[in-house]
Amino acid sequence: MADLDLRPERRNGLVARLRADLEAAVPGSTTSLRGSLATGSADAYSDIDLCWVVEDAELARAVSLAQSGAVSGVSTVRVDPDLARSERRRLLFLRLADAPLFWRVDLDIRSRSVATSEHHDEDNLAARDATSWSPAASALENALAAVRSHARGRHEEAGGLLVRGFERIGRELPPGGTPVGSVTDLAHVCADQDPGLTVMAAEVAQLAEALLQQLSPLADQADGRTA
Repeated sequence: MADLDLRPERRNGLVARLRADLEAAVPGSTTSLRGSLATGSADAYSDIDLCWVVEDAELARAVSLAQSGAVSGVSTVRVDPDLARSERRRLLFLRLADAPLFWRVDLDIRSRSVATSEHHDEDNLAARDATSWSPAASALENALAAVRSHARGRHEEAGGLLVRGFERIGRELPPGGTPVGSVTDLAHVCADQDPGLTVMAAEVAQLAEALLQQLSPLADQADGRTA
């Protein structure tokens, strides 16, 4: 079943463990919070943004460690295709087996020489590798993000996420669907196209069922009218 224990103190404990694991894996490295957790604007659905700074010579090892067990409890690791070939920076998306899906860990690994460069290699075409993330995996992230947006009351934003999610897998958002139905349909198609996503897709559908059933008919219509 989908994990709906979204207590802030639980997430704080996970963050402390993550940071300790990473800094122990590469002695001399440092971690820092980013995003809404750093600014104090996080809500129950906010993910975990971390920056991990290592010496330049340690970047490849740090990436390898993060992908293969430096952080306890990691169930899946995906690499941001826009930085997949960067020589000084990588962005990894970690899912923890013992955490809600909403709390994805966005781990920005930077060489110390570019530690303060917020946009290093983001415009470097040579740093990209479009094959590192399947369209179905990307679309399923949209389905999850749509659940988050609906739960926050941002219904038009959620509709746009669903439209783009279906587009990524070569489909169109079926008209007239409810938020629960639209999210579930997208999740199921993603799992059909990439069987490795079956477990996550089922959890996304469960989250939609648990959190979105109470939406009003007006909110239901947001899916069909947002581009």
